Amino acid sequence: QAALPEPPSYSAVRALLRILEDKGHVRHEQDGPRYVYLPTVARDNAKRSALRHILQTFFDGSAEQAISALLDESSAKLSSAELDRLARLIDGARKSGV
Repeated sequence: QAALPEPPSYSAVRALLRILEDKGHVRHEQDGPRYVYLPTVARDNAKRSALRHILQTFFDGSAEQAISALLDESSAKLSSAELDRLARLIDGARKSGV
């Protein structure tokens, strides 16, 4: 535990939540004396948005470069079933002209 950084202060967490709420990423509801923060964007929409941002920021918008980086990652050992599923997805995209 000595190597772990100190947890953020209460005021730092509140400030971050306020910023996220100001930007429209979360909303809050009052539950007695406390606030409960909830996402404003559906999980699938958030995933797509984050992925688009990562593709643009780190891979010049190239899905091929991103997938290649994932496959090159030594910790990303894919099973035969996962590789087969990816191959089917690629074949489907090729057939639909995506």
